Amino acid sequence: MTFPDLSSAPARRVRGGIRFAGLALVVALSAAACRTADAPPITLAVVNARVWTGDSTAPWAEAVAIADDRIVAVGTTADIRAQAGSARIVDAAGGLVTPGFIDSHVHFTDGGFALASVKLRDANSKAEFIRRIGDFAKTLPKGTWIRSGDWDHTLWGGELPTHDWIDSVTPDNPVWINRLDGHMNLANALAMRAAGVDRTTRDVAGGSIVRDAAGNPTGVFKDNAMGLVDRAQPARSAAEADIALDSAMGYVAARGVTSVHHMGGFGDVATFRRAHAAGRLRTRIVAQVPLSQWAALRDSVQAHGRGDVWLRIGGLKGFVDGSLGSHTAAMLAPFTDAPTDSGLFVTPPDSLYAWTKGADAAGLQVMVHAIGDKAIRTQLDIFERVAKEHGPRDRRFRIEHAQHIAPADIPRFGALGVLPSMQPYHEADDGRWAERVIGPERSQGTYAFRALLDSGARLAFGSDWFVAPPTPLEGIKAAVTRQTLDGKHPDGWVPAQKISVEDALRAYTRGAAYAGFQDRDVGMLRAGMLADLVLLDRDITSVAPETIDQAQVKLTVVGGKVVYEKK
Repeated sequence: MTFPDLSSAPARRVRGGIRFAGLALVVALSAAACRTADAPPITLAVVNARVWTGDSTAPWAEAVAIADDRIVAVGTTADIRAQAGSARIVDAAGGLVTPGFIDSHVHFTDGGFALASVKLRDANSKAEFIRRIGDFAKTLPKGTWIRSGDWDHTLWGGELPTHDWIDSVTPDNPVWINRLDGHMNLANALAMRAAGVDRTTRDVAGGSIVRDAAGNPTGVFKDNAMGLVDRAQPARSAAEADIALDSAMGYVAARGVTSVHHMGGFGDVATFRRAHAAGRLRTRIVAQVPLSQWAALRDSVQAHGRGDVWLRIGGLKGFVDGSLGSHTAAMLAPFTDAPTDSGLFVTPPDSLYAWTKGADAAGLQVMVHAIGDKAIRTQLDIFERVAKEHGPRDRRFRIEHAQHIAPADIPRFGALGVLPSMQPYHEADDGRWAERVIGPERSQGTYAFRALLDSGARLAFGSDWFVAPPTPLEGIKAAVTRQTLDGKHPDGWVPAQKISVEDALRAYTRGAAYAGFQDRDVGMLRAGMLADLVLLDRDITSVAPETIDQAQVKLTVVGGKVVYEKK
């Protein structure tokens, strides 16, 4: 199907707001709530709320009115009730209403597939890891591949699993399960046999095959080496992908997420287009495809446009390096716990430059995964070079994750207008062990939320689901408290990088909308914007920060329609 081209739509530049109080607030709200006689009838209103609008001109309100898919008024409860007519009225009972959360980095269909697979994220021993895989295998037909998993070897002391652990409990099912960061997978013997991998298989540039003392593959494959087994697994059917998408949309709606920025491929785009054509989309999707395929995306955009407010296509995702947990992040100095190893480049810098230059010349948005300080510097250099060569335009370059930044490079984000697209839950997770890998000094530039904001950069927050849970409330808590999942940093890991609740809300709404070229339609609660909002059972700006994740999502609205309601 053909979508209208939104590439020339003007961008709205925004800045953070302040709280209004007293009479000035009342006047502003009353004015915002005024509507003309020929305005469309209100279909849904939320009243008696603490409304954080994200709009710096009127940041706080009491009620929101919706007509069809747009917000028509933001104001006082009295004004909105007076105009609501026969509309459904939701009494928020003092709960917090915010713009719908935007998850700026997900692997959406993979997350949907993972919902139906073996759950290994919290398996905290070798025995538990093996038991869960064996129990799951018993539920499957012979020959069915076991995928996803999200295992974390740090939970049982750091020993990497091997195929020997699980071969006996999976004699009839190939196993190809990922570490939670997506940069390391484990295959059982059956999967390696299907892939034709043995001791004679050569290593792969930008990746590694973990081997035992005799040179035999242990079953663990890192980064580009994962492609050796990827190619052997059966493709998902269209019907399976459709079910995964439906599952993913329902899952994130229950967590207040109304838009996602998906990192995937053209096959995922086909899945999204099927759902859009059938009217099944309940989550707005901004879809990216691999940076190496920029020419194909250029041709697709020229033929079909960039999409609409439900499905936007026009972004490209590349990789500089791997991950810290897999020791494949590209670092300027060796890892503290591996003095001869400083990580790797998943993509050679000359390819990253050529692809970025080609994509930018075609008017496409480029976002690149960079975790290590060397990787981040490399991609900042490339972005700066390409921007100078092509001249000014609204390009919104992004660095995905931007986790371990050299101090000298933090100001470059604001100066260059490069958007740090970050996942604060990773800070709470990685903070358990990161100092063992890079030491305390380099950790000071890790997940540098405060320093990046102070540099003038716009933060965009997300989850990296399936890698981490798509739960903005947990992300907000992590950004505000910087407490780690193991409870060992009650005052925060690298506490200087804490930010306020409103800073974090902005990164999950206006900042993420800007990062996806969605900012003229979503990210704020203001008359004329699309009616995407979430209702929480409490005001997280006034509770103890360590309790933010205890808040409950009561209602999620997308385009004026309730897509989740807590019973």
